[in-house]
Amino acid sequence: MLRERISEEVFVFTSDLYAQVTAGVIVTSGGVVVVDTLPFPQETRELLAFAREQGPISYVINTHSHADHANGSYLFEEADLIAHQRCREILSRNGKRVLEEAKAETPELAEVQLRLPSVTFDQEAILHLGNRNIKLISLPGHTTDSIGVYIEEDKILFAGDAVMPVPYIVGGDWATMIDSLRLAGQLSLENIVQGHGEVILRGEIEEVLETSIFYLETIYEKVKEAVEAGASPESVAEIDIEECGKSRIPLNGLVQQLHEANLLYLYDLMTDQVKGRSRRVV
Repeated sequence: MLRERISEEVFVFTSDLYAQVTAGVIVTSGGVVVVDTLPFPQETRELLAFAREQGPISYVINTHSHADHANGSYLFEEADLIAHQRCREILSRNGKRVLEEAKAETPELAEVQLRLPSVTFDQEAILHLGNRNIKLISLPGHTTDSIGVYIEEDKILFAGDAVMPVPYIVGGDWATMIDSLRLAGQLSLENIVQGHGEVILRGEIEEVLETSIFYLETIYEKVKEAVEAGASPESVAEIDIEECGKSRIPLNGLVQQLHEANLLYLYDLMTDQVKGRSRRVV
């Protein structure tokens, strides 16, 4: 697992086992804050050991309910777990079933236990811990419960999956994600830690956010045109990612799969809407 120091007391961990998913450790004079906890216990224990070496762990923050970000939370027994209130609702409703299904397919998850957030918020919250102010911001779109973790003193945003090498909206909403990307762009930023992939540096931030917004607007328009023309899902899946403003290279090529999933998700939504209108007309 890659560990990178991006500020004097802010560290990013990037998984070697799953889709370059990231987690963070924020060291303050009042304790340690961990952002996301990785999917597999093997790597989570490395994260946990490092965090404990820096000081007592006060808080763990889940940027959203997806397993690759939240699975390891149960190992941080000494810390309060913070998330959006929707995260707790989602995990309360579906978490046990989803985890059991994952365990049946992936033996490496056998020991993982579901942990629900003990501290929740709605739109925004601020942690005043030692020498740092850490703002928690709602950034929905990827999911309804997605949040960002903004360290004011360092001007670093842990964006969770609100920012990725290619926006991923399956199960979410493209227009809401655009609003979240614009909100992120209004922050004073030195770095953005993506939910997956490399840390975005100051000189890259504007372009990354702009191309992500362009990508979402473009795939929506291209899929809409295809549906109106009666195109098949197979032809929609062939819409080129680079024509939509994003590279097919990051995450070892996984972005191409995410792109195709986005296209088919929008296709299904739009065809369902067309069928609904037709039924109402009849």
